[in-house]
Amino acid sequence: MDEHGTCGHHDHAPHDHAHGPGRTADLVARAERLAQDLGLQFTALRRRTLEVVADEGRPLGAYDIAERLSAPGKRVAAVSVYRALDFLTEHGLVHRIASRNAFVPCEHGHGAGESAVFLICRRCGSVDETISAEIERSLDRTLAQAGFKPASRIVEIEGECGACQGRHEAE
Repeated sequence: MDEHGTCGHHDHAPHDHAHGPGRTADLVARAERLAQDLGLQFTALRRRTLEVVADEGRPLGAYDIAERLSAPGKRVAAVSVYRALDFLTEHGLVHRIASRNAFVPCEHGHGAGESAVFLICRRCGSVDETISAEIERSLDRTLAQAGFKPASRIVEIEGECGACQGRHEAE
């Protein structure tokens, strides 16, 4: 992460949001440790689903994931993928981007109750994840005043990433 708490993807070439085999392997290893620590099964479908999401580098819907997991004569049902995604989301390995009904890998182990802030580019479709202590404090105050206990703390902000802004200004 950079000094702003972002993954820093926009410091790279435009559209270079792929996660790569090293990061995928790290995420799978984290999932294996988590499942072992909690006494849960990290099934082949859960593993393959996590690998597809992590390798893609952009948000993927369940049907896209099912398509990538399917082989000739061996179709993977979207309902099975949704079950795997439920497990992965519940344990902080992937995040659901509600506005896109799609999933992205989580490479930061979030603490309990910690918010994720997603910066979603309307032009290129990139999604960067960041955290913000200021947003955390403000959200904590708002939730306390409302007497509300959230099930998740995800903020989605749509706009235009730095790479696309630079391209737009150069036109």
